[in-house]
Amino acid sequence: MKLQDILTPDCTICAVPGASKKRILEYLSSLAANKLQNQDTYSLLESLVKRERMGSTGIGNGIAIPHGRVAGATKPVAVVITTEQAINFDAIDHRHVDIFIALFVPEDECQNHLVTLQNIAKIFRDKQFCKQVRKCQSDQALFQLIQQAS
Repeated sequence: MKLQDILTPDCTICAVPGASKKRILEYLSSLAANKLQNQDTYSLLESLVKRERMGSTGIGNGIAIPHGRVAGATKPVAVVITTEQAINFDAIDHRHVDIFIALFVPEDECQNHLVTLQNIAKIFRDKQFCKQVRKCQSDQALFQLIQQAS
């Protein structure tokens, strides 16, 4: 599945204030909780924290892709945010992170989960694209930029 197919304008936010990994994960979870029936922020946060315990989802170049499997979810949901300031996210390259792409998928969709993660990584591997993401001044501009990504 493509990121563009599961991302909505209300889950695409620019310049989020946040000074810690925990606060960012909470924010991502709260946005997704509004899109997933029978899910609350806490259960979604737990799915992200569980995955982070296995190793940071900070993939380098100021980008993180926190993701979690969600019991009882019927559809995948993506959340994309940029932060006002880059934060320490224990990324593999030890750089702070300012672009977050969170993915919440139904527990039983393992293959779809992997394909979607590959699609996200492919889009955000492009350094020019990431520069454009960081320059976005509005949520709508960020959403449109991602929708146009190939």
